[in-house]
Amino acid sequence: MTLAIDVSGLNKYYGNYHALRDVDFSVEERQRVVICGPSGSGKSTLIRCLNRLERHDGGRICIGGIELGDNLRDLDAVRREAGMVFQHFNLFPHMTVLENCVMPQVLSRKTARRDAVERAHAYLERVHILDQATKYPGQLSGGQQQRVAIARALCMQPRIMLFDEPTSALDPEMIREVLDTMVDLAEGGMTMVVVTHEMGFARQVADLVVYMEAGEIVEIAPPDRFFDAPQDERSRRFLSKLVTA
Repeated sequence: MTLAIDVSGLNKYYGNYHALRDVDFSVEERQRVVICGPSGSGKSTLIRCLNRLERHDGGRICIGGIELGDNLRDLDAVRREAGMVFQHFNLFPHMTVLENCVMPQVLSRKTARRDAVERAHAYLERVHILDQATKYPGQLSGGQQQRVAIARALCMQPRIMLFDEPTSALDPEMIREVLDTMVDLAEGGMTMVVVTHEMGFARQVADLVVYMEAGEIVEIAPPDRFFDAPQDERSRRFLSKLVTA
């Protein structure tokens, strides 16, 4: 077993608020993990800690065998290993779709521009948005912008993809196109950690479902067991609300 992510005893505070409480979990290479739970359960805080967008206050995070701490060289190495896709796309509005995918490669990885353009074309085609390459983000729908954000992350050739509620800012009719792109990634063997409320996606794609509540991991289980026979009362209560919603 090769671990892509290994988290042990993770704690995070915002002042006196204990946002993450002794979190332990691991992700094997090529494994797809979905993190779910009610709002305020610590899901996004956890995934943001995985590439140091949030600094953890205790415990240990290893990404690709590199321990995440204050060493900037290690931080750069981790961020090359783990691509991140956010809720609100975070595209550069003054750059075309193509330039959004090219410039990070040139600036961060020192990739030759010709190679960066070739790779950008390949990944834009992979997410079915190459025909929009000359447009600016503001000319695209939310679903299209999110697919560009996925392509941009893939251009950095990460071993792991982290998704922080990638469909939560989208209109309902746009959610499917982004989820379909993520399904394609999963079927291609990408290691993925996804914070999402899309339980259909979790059933279809996840190898493991991680259920969180009040900053703690309550249950980790394969999707069939989590959805059909959850072991913890808090998991059962969460799922019953989904059914009745």
